[in-house]
Amino acid sequence: MGFIEKARIRLENWITHNDHHQEGYEMFAEQLEDAGKNESSKHVREMIEMTVRINECLRKALKALE
Repeated sequence: MGFIEKARIRLENWITHNDHHQEGYEMFAEQLEDAGKNESSKHVREMIEMTVRINECLRKALKALE
């Protein structure tokens, strides 16, 4: 397996990994809100937005490998 195929696999794995974390972050942000910890939830939601942007970059990197 060549470097490009390994890079493709690595990028795909990172995207999947981040998607799973994002699901957990969203549940945690809701739990924080339910506990009345809105400011903490706000920061976690900022992290969710960053995760979305990270995955957009990873998807662009993956597409650029084609």
